[in-house]
Amino acid sequence: MSMTSNGGQTPATGQPLPAQLNVIVQYVKDFSFENPNAPRPLIERTGQPAINVSINVNPRQMSATDFEVELKIEGKAEADGATIFAFDLAYAGLFRLQNIPQEHLATLVMVECPRILFPFAREILASATTHGGFPPLLIDPVDFAAMHQQRMAAQAQATPTPQA
Repeated sequence: MSMTSNGGQTPATGQPLPAQLNVIVQYVKDFSFENPNAPRPLIERTGQPAINVSINVNPRQMSATDFEVELKIEGKAEADGATIFAFDLAYAGLFRLQNIPQEHLATLVMVECPRILFPFAREILASATTHGGFPPLLIDPVDFAAMHQQRMAAQAQATPTPQA
């Protein structure tokens, strides 16, 4: 990611400008909730289903200061080999990051921005499962810092080291 700036100082005073992270807008880009075998799972509940959830963060730089950050949350509940419900949510936000040192930009985009978006995406999924006739699906909090570190480590392993 690249970002142009004046070095983080005001032209007149030479004082550092304050770092700013602003949420411009948050929105649902895409959402699907499937209840393919209804009403059977709603009336024949047989214990806890196996629920699998995957979460990905997809950033996109829109301008020198603006970044779209998308949370992609997919999941499925299954019991006895049958799908009880499935969902696919792309929830995003447009963030304006100003006067952020380049070395901190990726962490803000990959950790702090998703941390801001997550509670809203979680509420959408909890509401959808409730409206689907099930108890609310409350996804556990996500450690976006650990996700970012894993992603960086995977990228470092994928990048070949120059040979002497």
